[in-house]
Amino acid sequence: MAEEQGIPPFDPEGAVYVYAAMADHIAARIETGELRANARLAGERALAEEYGVALGTARRAIEELRQRGLVVTLPAKGTFVATPQPASDAETDAV
Repeated sequence: MAEEQGIPPFDPEGAVYVYAAMADHIAARIETGELRANARLAGERALAEEYGVALGTARRAIEELRQRGLVVTLPAKGTFVATPQPASDAETDAV
């Protein structure tokens, strides 16, 4: 189903680190709308199981997504897809 939406398959054997491949795959799911803004992601353990990776790899992938601004983690609540922020005036003036 994911490939039908334009999401490339997750490839843990590819040329990039597994955590980066996992983060890229989740980012693609966000970009295509499969994971919508404010949607709660599965827990780290569940994601590790879903992707067939170690728990530490899943944690690092989520951290990568946080650094990209694609997800936010709320203590005792979970990790959620970030709401897209409108472009600032400085960014739109440069165009």
